[in-house]
Amino acid sequence: MNEPETIKIDDVEYTRADKMGYPAKKLDGMEYVIVRSRDAGCFAGYLKERIDNEVNLIEARRLWYWDGAASLSQLAMEGVTKPNECKFPQEVNSIVILGVCEIITTTESARSSIAGVKIWKN
Repeated sequence: MNEPETIKIDDVEYTRADKMGYPAKKLDGMEYVIVRSRDAGCFAGYLKERIDNEVNLIEARRLWYWDGAASLSQLAMEGVTKPNECKFPQEVNSIVILGVCEIITTTESARSSIAGVKIWKN
């Protein structure tokens, strides 16, 4: 069931807090980000360290296939609207990604959405 993003009470419209685009909750001061690399694909996780085009993420998931977002930018802001169609393998404790060409900070609703996608296995 889709919950409404806004409600109206006494002619005043209110927006749900999780739909406001607030930054994702930090883990020990680390931001939740989406990373795109030239050779290894896309990942979401907490940014532990970045040195040049090398990134260390913790609690990271590979974003192998997603549906319900047109681009990584939309995924980082809104999350996925079709979580059952996404293919995100299990989270890893830590990963170092080389050849990073894009890092996008996510909103809390996007982080929650990515975390909520069922683990895809083959």
